[in-house]
Amino acid sequence: MGWTMRLAMAALILSLTMLVTTDEEESDRCVYEALPDTDAVICKGLEVFYPELGNIGCMFVPDCSNYRLKITHWPAPTVKFPRALEDATYILVMVDPDAPSRSNPQAQFWRHWLVTDIKGIDLKKGKILGRELSAYQPPKPPSQTGFHRYQFFVYLQGGKSISLLPEENRTRASWKMDRFLNRYDLNEPEASTQFMTENYQDSPNFQAPEGRSSELKERPKQK
Repeated sequence: MGWTMRLAMAALILSLTMLVTTDEEESDRCVYEALPDTDAVICKGLEVFYPELGNIGCMFVPDCSNYRLKITHWPAPTVKFPRALEDATYILVMVDPDAPSRSNPQAQFWRHWLVTDIKGIDLKKGKILGRELSAYQPPKPPSQTGFHRYQFFVYLQGGKSISLLPEENRTRASWKMDRFLNRYDLNEPEASTQFMTENYQDSPNFQAPEGRSSELKERPKQK
């Protein structure tokens, strides 16, 4: 083999090695991290699927592939309760108890999603086809507020007709969830889970795209 050919082969091997190393590093950052035991206690029988992520229940949204940014734009997740009773009716609640931050939750509970009249046969398949009292709002934790918990609860509705009071409909913030549950005699949830994420700009791996830094700074804050 000539000297020129040897140099070409060496360059090819080096480039392939760098590519594999980069892929391995990216893969390492995509390892899903489970929530600590203190937060995992509410993970009971409910599954929450987002595009690309799969079932994110009881997990941190991984810091890779722009997932912490993408989840702020994705539509409502697929929520599945495999043990739902087919002839029963359920209520789905999604809240953020950490608004504006876990250390200062003055606006808890932030109501992200509230759906009633969900048929058990649909909930088993992950079809949320009930009546939306609060349309789905993606998780958008404000910058520099740390990780937020996004909690999902499913309750047996029975034959009750569920609605929000006028004052509850005026804002999603500071929702008195306990009062709502007590008003309709909704006791322990049939199933529940949560995931955690932080503002994507707070990620140690976040790099603002060129020409978009001012746009990102001007983006309005969302609880």
